[in-house]
Amino acid sequence: MITHYPYKKLGHHDYNWLDARYHFSFSEYQNPDRIDFGALRVINDDIIKAGAGFDTHPHKDMEIITYVRKGAITHRDSKGNSGRTEAGDVQVMSAGTGIYHSEFNLESEDTNLFQIWIYPREKSVEPRWDSRRFPKEKAGKSLPLLVSGFDEDQAGDVLYIHQDARIYGGTLKAGQEINHALADQAYLLISEGKIDIDGLVLTKGDGAEITQQESITLKALETSEVVIIEVPSGSNIRN
Repeated sequence: MITHYPYKKLGHHDYNWLDARYHFSFSEYQNPDRIDFGALRVINDDIIKAGAGFDTHPHKDMEIITYVRKGAITHRDSKGNSGRTEAGDVQVMSAGTGIYHSEFNLESEDTNLFQIWIYPREKSVEPRWDSRRFPKEKAGKSLPLLVSGFDEDQAGDVLYIHQDARIYGGTLKAGQEINHALADQAYLLISEGKIDIDGLVLTKGDGAEITQQESITLKALETSEVVIIEVPSGSNIRN
């Protein structure tokens, strides 16, 4: 089953320095029917103006993943971590027992990113931050695995989170078709382009919940960037 959430129908608030679209209840957007999706709590589609950003603020017991789509974001936190993550790359932060951090767009152009929050499977872990630069070439027969909480995936160059979840992402060239096997329910995001997913057409900014399916077929109707977030339904969420 696939449930489509068009970009224009997402929650929205323009803070002047930040133009945010919300897939789930967050900040100014509160919708009792859109709280979470299993272990997935937040997906914000943010456009951050040049020179602006999120001042230092705290987090606790949450896995926070940032997928940069355009521009770059610069991170600093209370554990002494700092780094710049640019378009096509990903950073993760395990808030655990508690951490303070800031995120600023220090570039000369607007930055567009997906901010993703996932409930951890255990509380009070040691806070940590990490980032990866991923290959920019088009996907082959499958989407690259970017983030995983499974031990068997750690031999690859993936970012670790404290949850039985996986995040895939990559670019499909126009006309390319791939079949993606699903280990659990999933949320799909179209970062760029236009995708046919089992006969349903999604465009830039759209999201889709996928449940009760063992796989999906993606066909790029034009060159497209796709993110797939596979998360458990709730049996190992520690609220």
